[in-house]
Amino acid sequence: MPPVIRVLIADDHPVVRRGLGALLSTVDGFEVVGEATDGAEAVREAQLLRPDVVLMDVRMPDLDGVEATRRIRKAVPDTHVLMLTMYDDDATVFTAMQAGARGYLLKGAEQDDITDAIRAVVRGQAIFGPGIASRVLGYFSTPPAPAPASDPFPELTSRERDILELLAAGKRTSAIASALFLSPKTVSNNLTSIFAKLEVADRAEAIIRAREQGLGT
Repeated sequence: MPPVIRVLIADDHPVVRRGLGALLSTVDGFEVVGEATDGAEAVREAQLLRPDVVLMDVRMPDLDGVEATRRIRKAVPDTHVLMLTMYDDDATVFTAMQAGARGYLLKGAEQDDITDAIRAVVRGQAIFGPGIASRVLGYFSTPPAPAPASDPFPELTSRERDILELLAAGKRTSAIASALFLSPKTVSNNLTSIFAKLEVADRAEAIIRAREQGLGT
């Protein structure tokens, strides 16, 4: 008999946590060992319980699922993270994968899809929901366009470069959104992508990197 897969569920909605727990309790070979209501609690519980898999939401209070994933993978490398969320924009998907998530499913996935994905990440495979897999493959199979030699951050899109320029100038999210005629949520999503691409942990490090290259002056 294969070993039981121990699962930690991290989601700020109690209905979702209860639903996932009930779902997994009906399937042989799974044990829900704990729950977390935000990213910080997910990190603590992962270190304490050392589950095989964390089912992780993206948007949670205090500490989001992407940063929680990054911390869990660093602190508990044997624990795998499977994102289960309703957000499927490219910036969130790729940032989550760069943070160390082994899979990405959308809420509403069928029970068999969820349990198969959990088993897959335990085996060390990467797993994506329908529609996401094709975008990931396209992202990695399309070579990036060459950037001008004078561009210090060629990995950034033009929008991300504009946002980083304003961030380096000391602008807050709301001011950046107003200046670029964007919503604050769009700016926040782009900032998450910028931090991942520049391999920085937060706004302060991003500002330092940008100012070293002459942005924001």
